[in-house]
Amino acid sequence: MKITIYSVGKIKEKYFQDAIKEYSKRLSRYCRLEFVEVIDEKTPDGASEAVERQIKQREGERLLKSVREDVYLIALAIDGTMYDSMKFSRKLERYGIDGKSHVAFVIGGSLGLSDEVLARADEKISFSKMTFPHQLMRVILLEQIYRGYRIMKGEPYHK
Repeated sequence: MKITIYSVGKIKEKYFQDAIKEYSKRLSRYCRLEFVEVIDEKTPDGASEAVERQIKQREGERLLKSVREDVYLIALAIDGTMYDSMKFSRKLERYGIDGKSHVAFVIGGSLGLSDEVLARADEKISFSKMTFPHQLMRVILLEQIYRGYRIMKGEPYHK
């Protein structure tokens, strides 16, 4: 299976870069992994809702230009379906069984995802009702995908 992670903004912190590199290496034995980053917009302090909506829309347009038509797109959204690690693992396995050979996850910028990106998504998942920095969310997502494959293959993992 090929997994693409679409995201807004670059990872600047070395510790996040190192974690992403490590999980990418670990995942290479289970799937083909690809990262697509689009430029983020600067959000001025005290931005109005209208300005924030415009920023999300511009970031969303960039994301949608990058998303291939044939991918099964999963948006990370706070109001998405929540899974425990076992169910998430079964979900990953199910994608393969159902013939979804290219699955993609999309992570928004600091303001989240535009309505257009959410509308394009085939499903929405949530890792928590809490909000995480989008840079950290990439690491969390990769760790959960890795954990999901370990569970799927019957390999040990930390509980």
